[in-house]
Formats: sequence, structure tokens, C-alpha cells
Amino acid sequence: MTFRVLAGLAAALTLAAPAAAQDAPRWAFAIHGGAGVIERADLSPEQDAAYRASLSRALEAGAAILRDGGSSLDAIQTAIQIMEDDPLFNAGRGAVFTAEGRNELDAAVMNGRDLSAGAVAGLTTTRHPIAAARAVMEQSPHVMLIGQGADTFAAAQGLEQVDPSYFFTERRWRGLENFLRERNLPIPARPAGAPAPGMASLEPAPPLNERKFGTVGAVALDQSGTLAAGTSTGGTTGKRWGRVGDVPVLGAGTYASNRDGCAVSATGDGEFYIRATVARDICTRIAAGASSEAAGQAEVDDALSLGGYGGVIVVDANGVPGFAMTTSGMYRGAVTSTTPASVAIYADED
Repeated sequence: MTFRVLAGLAAALTLAAPAAAQDAPRWAFAIHGGAGVIERADLSPEQDAAYRASLSRALEAGAAILRDGGSSLDAIQTAIQIMEDDPLFNAGRGAVFTAEGRNELDAAVMNGRDLSAGAVAGLTTTRHPIAAARAVMEQSPHVMLIGQGADTFAAAQGLEQVDPSYFFTERRWRGLENFLRERNLPIPARPAGAPAPGMASLEPAPPLNERKFGTVGAVALDQSGTLAAGTSTGGTTGKRWGRVGDVPVLGAGTYASNRDGCAVSATGDGEFYIRATVARDICTRIAAGASSEAAGQAEVDDALSLGGYGGVIVVDANGVPGFAMTTSGMYRGAVTSTTPASVAIYADED
């Protein structure tokens, strides 16, 4: 397990002391684009640069909102929608395929001020699942909607609907074919509306055998002191039977609480993150006096002890972002009102 604070943020950890509270950042923002076996030798310089550029673009979009006094929820939704539209990430366009050859999308968002939350699972036609999750939170009496009903609700709220082929990417389809061949499982017909084989570019995609827990997420503290968290994912390659992971399960993959003083978005083996209630327990540990670092480390280690790998991003009430992972890499970035933006990929980057 490693826990990393990005360059320029380490000094901010001292803000956790009560004497320095008046100097705490007025806002803070952190994002991730998934964790996994991500080695320098596996990414070409062009691929490395593409991921860093995409992370920087999403990070700055969220930071601009917070810098101007906007809400943590708006910053999170804006950044995540950018990553949902980016085929480099396993969320929205670029999501992995189920064993049946479908893209089924999950997302969740939580407002730490009042513990309101919204979650969706198994979307197939809503362009931005994170927007659907927020609509569930703000425009329905419910917390979680699934499947066709969730898409129907999103459409009724005026959220953009797309043909399922919009989410198709060639490298994710080839990844599914490889996954099914290795397990002697049948390969479904190529989805309707997908480009013909050889017509879609694979670049700047990483190698197809990359083992990555593809999820995107963001956590934020805004100038009003409101913490929030959001997460979006395409799930796992070859998932079956309507499988749902930790992302839309509040307290497992997503959680925020002003009372506890933290916001968390996770990426990893969802089944284990659900069993370890990773996101909620991080907040509980912080409320009991643990630092973000200690809380993050303890919880990803709990998931690891059960057999699950992955990582988390955390922002505490003092505006200090932190990152924990049990993998060799996690696409990530952070910025606060007192520290410059920084992005990283590999676990050994400070």
C-alpha cells in the first residue's frame, strides 16, 4: 500500500492542526481516472502525455468553478462529465463492455452538507451518468435508480440521450473479445451502430492487457465549506447478470459528510470495496481524529486484506487532498486555493 500527496500539497497537511485552521485553503479539488497495474514501461510517452493532458483539463474545469465561488457539486459534475466524454477512461464513452456486448454505466454523487445523495446503475442511453445521479438526488424522492427506469427518468429531466453505440470504443471491444476468449466464453455480435473493424483508432490507448479498475471520480471543498463527492464508471470487462459494483453504493465507492469532515471517491475491486465499506469508514476514521493519510491507508488495506486492489481520493474539511492506493498506479490530480495544480499516474510520484 502506498499513500501519496501530490507535489506542493505536503506542506498543507500541517493545516490539520487547530492553530492553523484560519489558514486552511478556501477551496480544494481532487480527481482520479482509475487505479490499476499502470507501469511506466507499459505507456508510451505519447500515451503518458495524453492521460496527463486529460487529467489536467478535467482538473482545471472543476478548479475554475471553485475559484469563482461555485459549488463543490458543480465542480465535481463538470470535471466528471469531461472524463465521461473522454475515451481514455472507463466511464461514459470509453466504458468497458459486459459479456453480452453492452455498455452499462453507474454513477453516484453526494452532498456532504445535508447527506443528500443520488445514484444510478445500468444506464445504457444517458450520455452523462453523473448528471443522472445528481438529478436523482435533486429531482426525485429516491436515492438510487437502475436500468431502463433510470434512463427514462434521466430523459424526463431533459438529460441528453444517445444511441448505445455512442459509448463504443474499439480498444474496449477488443478487450472484451480477449477476456471472453481466455475464458472460453462466446463472443457476442459486434454492437449495432459500431464502426466497422479497423475503422476506429486505438491510439492513444494503453495496451489492451492493462489491468485497470476504470472509474473516474472527484472530491471537492468549496468556499462555503461544503464537501462533496462523485464517481462514475463503466464497471468491469465481461461483467454478467446485471452486476453492480461499489461506485453507486453510498459508503462503499462514494461518500461525503461535512459532519465527519471528509469526501471520498474510490476506484478498485468493487465487490471488496462494498464489503469493506471503504468510503464511509474513511470518513468515520477522520471524524474520530485520524488524518486523511491514516484513514485512507487503513481502509484500502482493509479492502486488500479481503483480496481487493485499488485506490481512493480524499479531501478533508481543512481542504487537504490525499491519495491512497494498493496498485502500481492511479490516474489522479489535485489543486487547492493555495497550491498549484498537479497530476500524476504512477504510485511512486510525489
